[in-house]
Amino acid sequence: MAALLLVTAGSAFGAEVTADRAFPAGHTKAEIILAQATSGSHDHDHDHDHGDAQIYKGYFEDSQIAERTLTDWQGDWQSVYPLLRAGALDPVMAHKAEHGDKSAGDYKAYYEVGYRTDVERITIDGDIVTFYRDGQPIAASYESDGSEILTYEKGNRGVRFIFEKVAGDAAAPRFIQFSDHRIAPAAADHYHLYWGDDRAAVLKELTNWPTYYPAALDAGEIVAEMNAH
Repeated sequence: MAALLLVTAGSAFGAEVTADRAFPAGHTKAEIILAQATSGSHDHDHDHDHGDAQIYKGYFEDSQIAERTLTDWQGDWQSVYPLLRAGALDPVMAHKAEHGDKSAGDYKAYYEVGYRTDVERITIDGDIVTFYRDGQPIAASYESDGSEILTYEKGNRGVRFIFEKVAGDAAAPRFIQFSDHRIAPAAADHYHLYWGDDRAAVLKELTNWPTYYPAALDAGEIVAEMNAH
């Protein structure tokens, strides 16, 4: 895991780790589903930063960064944590072991910590984000609170896009922070979400990154998406 060296966006805190590589140029099924879900309300150029693989690896200029709205994450999303626990993602772990430096079991243990969450579903409709725990919804309205640029030991960087609660259920987190390997407006095909009531503390999170894919994808399709990248 890369160590954090510097936060360059006005905070004394910051850390980020991502569970999966971002999807390269071209449209996966997840992207097509999101494009359909956001058609009519989302007119961003989906290839704005999508075709540059270097951005996904964390190499970009500050001038390439652009602020984003919740439009980029609109839709109905499922946590992949239950799939990991059920063994449905074992083929992904085996695939990683073939190309990485850990055993499939070690990768599964790593992602078990990373994916862990009791929020099995998230829906985003306009500025309303609804979290589901055991099927029970908690909802709140969020507005942009800017972004943080994070720099790592090996020289690559990442951006978290941050939103703050402005109304809604008291139990909803005050801050949510998206990481989806993008640095400018584009519809997400999956994302990692960090949340809590202390902005700085959430930025320091290194080991737990609940990860969400479109609810319309079944386990086999998510495996295919992950193994493709």
